[in-house]
Amino acid sequence: MKKDLTAILPNGQSFDFWEKEPVFDRVLHVDCNHPAASDANDGSEKAPFRTINAAARIAAPGTRVLVHRGIYRECVRPAAGGESPGKMISYEAAGDGDVIIRASEEVRDFIPSTGWMLRRDFGRTTPQTDSGIRVWEHDLDPDMFRGYNPFCAVNILHDRLFIEYEKTDMTTYLNRRGCVFCDGEALTQVPLYNGMSRAENTYWVEANGQKIHFRLKGDADPKDHRIEITVREQCLAPEIPFLSYIRVKGFKCEHAATGAPVPQRGAISAYRGHHWIIEDCEVNWSNALAIDAGNECWHHSIEPGQVVGHSVIRRCHIRDAGVCGIAGLWASHMLIEDNIIEGTGWQKMELSWEAGAIKLHNSVDGLIRRNIFRNTFRADHIWLDCGNINNRITQNLFLDGIEQREAIFIECTRDGVNLIDNNIIWNVEGRFDPKKIPDEPGSKGWYKLREDEFVNGYGIYGEGTDRLFIVHNLIAKCRHSGYYLKPVPFRTGIDRGGTSRKARIFNNIFYDCGEAAIVMPTADNQSDGNLFVREKGGYLRVMYPEPEVCLHLPAWQEFYGFDMNGANGWFDFDLDREKGTITAKPAQDGPVGFPDLIEMMNYVRDPEQVRGVAPVAPVCTDWTGAERADEDGGSLPGPFAALGKEYSIDPRKG
Repeated sequence: MKKDLTAILPNGQSFDFWEKEPVFDRVLHVDCNHPAASDANDGSEKAPFRTINAAARIAAPGTRVLVHRGIYRECVRPAAGGESPGKMISYEAAGDGDVIIRASEEVRDFIPSTGWMLRRDFGRTTPQTDSGIRVWEHDLDPDMFRGYNPFCAVNILHDRLFIEYEKTDMTTYLNRRGCVFCDGEALTQVPLYNGMSRAENTYWVEANGQKIHFRLKGDADPKDHRIEITVREQCLAPEIPFLSYIRVKGFKCEHAATGAPVPQRGAISAYRGHHWIIEDCEVNWSNALAIDAGNECWHHSIEPGQVVGHSVIRRCHIRDAGVCGIAGLWASHMLIEDNIIEGTGWQKMELSWEAGAIKLHNSVDGLIRRNIFRNTFRADHIWLDCGNINNRITQNLFLDGIEQREAIFIECTRDGVNLIDNNIIWNVEGRFDPKKIPDEPGSKGWYKLREDEFVNGYGIYGEGTDRLFIVHNLIAKCRHSGYYLKPVPFRTGIDRGGTSRKARIFNNIFYDCGEAAIVMPTADNQSDGNLFVREKGGYLRVMYPEPEVCLHLPAWQEFYGFDMNGANGWFDFDLDREKGTITAKPAQDGPVGFPDLIEMMNYVRDPEQVRGVAPVAPVCTDWTGAERADEDGGSLPGPFAALGKEYSIDPRKG
């Protein structure tokens, strides 16, 4: 069997693939649309169960639960786990249509909202009957909620230790967890009734959580639409922790009323178990978290012999998770591959520090590859938080981080090596208030030792992280810098602070980053073989010792000996979101005002002229996963085997 070169971890060992094809000795059928369906049946194909929970109550190791098409409004509670990779319990779609597990219920009883005032412009108040605005109300049926009413619970109830209240608008944290949907589209919660006067498709929850008021697009009548409200926290989650060897395959899980992490409780939850496989699923509109696969909360103890992690999340599509797409505390040996995660972060809870399309703590021996991250809002695409050892992040597309501080964040990792290679990072907007950035005309800003704190937007950000390897990536259009690393001296934990030293930044392409390509804390790092395209104005920087130095490539080489095999380029990349392609092409311009600079700094004008540099082990593949050709001991910078060729930006296509 050919060795999987994209699965070689930084220590040179291959990722531990534990899966094998399970053997099932029992099959249970669930079919809510079958005329004979009943939870009193035996679960055979001719006498299926009506609910998935009926099967979950009796499924034992070696059981395959086949769920037929339909909408299942329940939270599936596996009562047992499997025994081994070959004897799992599998919950999977039967393949005859969409299997949708919804944490919402449809409601139909509405009356016009009365007794409340809508605040209008300039502080004037007007009853809605005189304003043309139509607001409706619905009394929540307590029998729907069975002990958990998300309209009574605010988003954050548990660990609030890390919220920086002085920096944070607490509105979204204090909003209720319950959501309202019209024809599958989420309405936006407002904190006060009068907020509905300013926007359509909004809703408000009364103080006691027993009644909702809402306004539809075009001030429509809800009787002409499908209105759903969330009534359950999760879609599939055991009630008993540490259940393991469970497979979840092919489900659509929607409308979970999860609360802000921590605790990490997802629409699909492994609930502190290990060796789960979650594949080919969709998770749509989770209020906070889509999938959790770790210890759930740092206040939980793990007893000797208990294992967390070792799970696979594959080919899933996660849309519009409010805070976090995939989360795991102490989730080691994780394989996260071939997923699409988009629209994460709309709750604007980035300052509670648990927001990310993927957020893992203490990740060890993990492999994150061939995923697509799109339109992550005020959250990182990937955040590895503290104690991460021997992880590889490879062949991922990170596209359009909206108001995003950084695309990839590796935090406070002092031991081992982590490798980020063969990724495309494109468009990191930055999280800052441009009105607070001072206008400094003339020479006013020439002698500053630091740039303004409000300017950020990094492709890869390391904070107190040692031995971070950044190899063969295309890092493009970052508001501040492609790579930014800083020490954290006083976050000592049980031993020491992080130095952010011994990074290796090799064979990357940095393209059109706003302030800098590379910002190092000290010169105790390595940089070589990188190609700097459309970078200008002191784009290579060392922060300490003061004063910070801002250099171009010739000075970078002369004073530090960095990138002796590096080069400057002045050409373009065309990323076409509609076609899903990226192409390098010659530029039609040059550095403005410096016609002689192209020759002096040896700019490469045509991407076809880019030459190879020294290869870096264990990175021996390109963006497509193909083995790199070693021509004359060299390898092209960036993730591509050739520049000037059109590539798909979907890494799953190979």
